[in-house]
Amino acid sequence: MRNILKATTLENKFPLFTVENGCIVSKDADITVAFRVELPELFTVTAAEYEAIHSAWNKAVKVLPDYSIVHKQDWFIKENYAPDIQKDDLSFLSRSFERHFNERPFLNHTCYLFLTKTTKERSRMQSNFSTLCRGFLVPKEIKDKETVTKFLEAVGQFESIMNDSGFITLTRLTSDEITGTREAAGIVEKYFSLSQTDTTTLKDISLGADEMKIGDDILCLHTLSDAEDMPGKVGTDTRYEKLSTDRSDCRLSFASPVGVLLSCNHIYNQYIFIDDHTENLKQFEKMARNMHSLSKYSRANQINKSWIEEYLNEAHSQGLISVRCHCNIMAWSDDRDELKHIKNDVGSQLALMECKPRHNTTDTPTLFWAGIPGNQADFPAEESFYTFIEQALCLFTEETNYKSSLSPFGIKMVDRVTGKPLHIDISDLPMKKGIITNRNKFILGPSGSGKSFFTNHMVRQYYEQNAHVLLVDTGNSYLGLCEMINRKTHGEDGIYFTYTTENPIAFNPFYVEDGVFDIEKKESIKTLILTLWKRDDEAPTRAEEVALSNAVSSYIELITKDSLVTPCFNTFYEYVKNDYRAHLQEKNVREKDFDIDNFLNVLEPYYKGGEYDYLLNSDKELDLLHKRFIVFELDNIKGAPVKAA
Repeated sequence: MRNILKATTLENKFPLFTVENGCIVSKDADITVAFRVELPELFTVTAAEYEAIHSAWNKAVKVLPDYSIVHKQDWFIKENYAPDIQKDDLSFLSRSFERHFNERPFLNHTCYLFLTKTTKERSRMQSNFSTLCRGFLVPKEIKDKETVTKFLEAVGQFESIMNDSGFITLTRLTSDEITGTREAAGIVEKYFSLSQTDTTTLKDISLGADEMKIGDDILCLHTLSDAEDMPGKVGTDTRYEKLSTDRSDCRLSFASPVGVLLSCNHIYNQYIFIDDHTENLKQFEKMARNMHSLSKYSRANQINKSWIEEYLNEAHSQGLISVRCHCNIMAWSDDRDELKHIKNDVGSQLALMECKPRHNTTDTPTLFWAGIPGNQADFPAEESFYTFIEQALCLFTEETNYKSSLSPFGIKMVDRVTGKPLHIDISDLPMKKGIITNRNKFILGPSGSGKSFFTNHMVRQYYEQNAHVLLVDTGNSYLGLCEMINRKTHGEDGIYFTYTTENPIAFNPFYVEDGVFDIEKKESIKTLILTLWKRDDEAPTRAEEVALSNAVSSYIELITKDSLVTPCFNTFYEYVKNDYRAHLQEKNVREKDFDIDNFLNVLEPYYKGGEYDYLLNSDKELDLLHKRFIVFELDNIKGAPVKAA
């Protein structure tokens, strides 16, 4: 059978003319500026912050001139996780972790923003005037250069407003990023390939009466192009029931069901068309008068008249700007059976937004063509509906999927939606961003919820990144990890202390392998002795802190000079009792400033012959300060009344 369909080349129908100074110029003399958009991560934005983001968009859109188009294009592409197991420094557990998640599917999100300046005539064109329907395209000349200059100034203000909001980052795309180079594909080429990878292969485009194909991929289009398809009320955010409780809300943007929560290959296009606001209202006034004159013939005309008047009242009383809006979800698959499931999924997600799912087959080619970066002015006007800027912006997706931290220090976790591994910095990066003010961690959960499992996972990765880890545990949760590190370091690290009657916990805080006492070592000794001396609810005075600090420094100076003095708590106790007492008497230190007898009496149980004389006088030459993984297991003594034990 002979093919009677007309075939042409993309070059003949290509609607773009050139790219100059980062601006896309169409053959109809429309100017487009393209941005890459960085959105906040999923489940990290509160209701108040969604309001702030919406307000920033609202302010930014209002600076654009008449006959401008705002097109936000969100790409959601299925990819498979590719582990990096070729590193030489990967441990067995790290390599096993990476292998476990090999080929794990996840949804990758890329967001673009296109700001287009067109003309009054172009903004009213319908689908039968699309460049797809023309025999040939003749490039037009940009006549009004002043209009272009004002538009580019407004684009600069738009960019500043959004970047200053602190939630969304706009990065202007360069000419090479738009058109591509010999090494990397540009956004136009990626659009025609339905891919965000650096592809250099364009696919055949088949435009049929009932379906559209790009290569082997069959497109499925759902549109929001009529006010009747919209819910009665829209908002900046909505409650996500799966992660919400009776006492806490988990918030997502209103359009999140068709964003990262829709798990298929799709593009979510959001358009706002800024026309002449005054002229729009005049047309509605005229339409209301016509409906009034015809209301006696049809009740529908009377109802439409009341709706138009309510729209006009809102515009005049609250100072709202009339715009046109359109949204569509363009999904695809090369498997027809899978495409049926995708249609159902998109429809159900739109239903979650309380929108009427409308599967559109007729306008798929023209809407796909209008989505080409730089060809937004080719959008068919009949596919849009009138609303206000505030309501139109509620249809914007405001979050992206989780992303790995740029900081080299962190731990491996997984995305809670797709299970993709992520590198997360929960210490330094949050401090830098001002999210937290200290690095303390608090792990809360009922028995069996995985607290010890997570802590094992965290401290093992911290240790492999050269961090110092000291654990005080009850329950032997870290015995296996400590033994593994001990075997790996041939006994040089992975020190495990546990209490038994025959072998109680003991160490020597005054022993160092290299004989050098730095500030950190001195402070740790001072803190230890202060903890033994004072109760938790008894704060030391400034005079007592100074006296104790001088005692520690003087004793350290003694043991570094005199090799006959054995560094341990016993000799420190004797030094304070004799030499340091005489030193205080020479300086006339009053008893109320530092009661040395009280100090010696409280610490006597840790001196030789005392109840806990073994605790700080270990004869094992072990410098804990230079060990990077130490575990104190206190299960056998967790009920002891003396805290030092």
